Amino acid sequence: MLKSFPKGGIHPPDNKISAGAATSVLPLPATVTVPLSQHIGAPAVAEVVKGDNVLVGQLIAKPGGFVSAAIHSPVSGTVLAVEPVAGASGVKGMAVTIRVDGDEWETSIDRSTTLVTDCGQMDPSAIIAKIAAAGIVGMGGATFPTQVKLSPPPGKKADTLIINGVECEPYLTSDHRVMLERTAETLVGVGLLARALGVSNIYIGVENNKPDAIEALRRTVGDLVRFLPPIEIVPLKVQYPQGGEKQLVKAVTGREVPSGALPIEVGCVVQNVGTALAIYEAVHKNKPLIERVVTVTGKGIARPSNFLVRMGTPVSALIEAAGGLPQDAGKVIGGGPMMGRAMSNIDAPVTKGTSGIVVMSGREAARRTETDCIKCGGCVTVCPMGLEPYLLARLAQKQRWDESEAGGVTDCIECGSCSYTCPARVPLLDWIRLGKAEVGRIIRARLNC
Repeated sequence: MLKSFPKGGIHPPDNKISAGAATSVLPLPATVTVPLSQHIGAPAVAEVVKGDNVLVGQLIAKPGGFVSAAIHSPVSGTVLAVEPVAGASGVKGMAVTIRVDGDEWETSIDRSTTLVTDCGQMDPSAIIAKIAAAGIVGMGGATFPTQVKLSPPPGKKADTLIINGVECEPYLTSDHRVMLERTAETLVGVGLLARALGVSNIYIGVENNKPDAIEALRRTVGDLVRFLPPIEIVPLKVQYPQGGEKQLVKAVTGREVPSGALPIEVGCVVQNVGTALAIYEAVHKNKPLIERVVTVTGKGIARPSNFLVRMGTPVSALIEAAGGLPQDAGKVIGGGPMMGRAMSNIDAPVTKGTSGIVVMSGREAARRTETDCIKCGGCVTVCPMGLEPYLLARLAQKQRWDESEAGGVTDCIECGSCSYTCPARVPLLDWIRLGKAEVGRIIRARLNC
């Protein structure tokens, strides 16, 4: 029997229409806009000014705090500006705009395709230092600085590494292509992660709708058995949100992450397959995180694609490369349709957390007419965190923040299963996100007082 998490979950249509599209390299744009906040935590601090010349891979912004990440130039060219620029939501944030003058890389970066298999002899602290220097963050969308995740707080020790190859969001296929096309490099990255953490249990969880990826991983683990620690490939039931950290830990190990806690509380660290690949490139190729695979898809897109894209490239350039916006386009989503967010600015840049761009027709994107909640309990049944979404949404509407906190609003993983299921078409996730943000603000203020 395939493993899965026990609470809630749904199975929306996969719509993995770009799964068979091999990754292609997107041409460089005329300019790139590189945000200084592409991660959770403090924004990076610019190290360049207008008029500076930069090379591919050069540090252009240093971490702004312990929970922060370095930013590197994805192109060679001339810095045009260091100023606030509108992002996907239209909100402005500091960014470095660079005119592309060529594609000259820092000489320290090894651009060869020769596989380096060493992962068992390096000093763990040296691995973590290289990861930090490369500006690597969680590439499944959370964008938590990886070097912080690999440095558990005092009193906590990891014994298990779980690699997330689930990609349970409908439409998205970038992780799938990484597992198929960069299998060996990804597995060596997994070995480096295990070495950095000092763990003995290593699992890669993949939903069973990707049998080719499961086979590729198993075959390559066998081919590299002399170089890798023991790695188990775990096929998982297709059940959204299987890729949620707490759900994945439960499915793979049976351990329950407590409310308000992180997986390290039960001895686990979870990393994305794309992050593992980036770690291989950082440690063995001295390559910072300057590009990633991004899915561009949608039922109306002429050429659903997976592109290798430099950070800072306008999203509009990816859409054009996939055939352009269809005439009936109603919404462009950054990320997947369940957890992603609508973009008000498609000229916003690709960032480290951009896994996909989904274009929906006006009919698909239209909000259905909301009716009265009939207390059917459907949202409670599908909630993977065991919450009461209808109640949390109501509390947010009435701004009853103390009760929202007591009801566990901060445990919500924003998977959208409740809104997807609701027969009354109540925008439950929208209200819960509002309540979660406000309660989070109150908690931070309380801790700082």
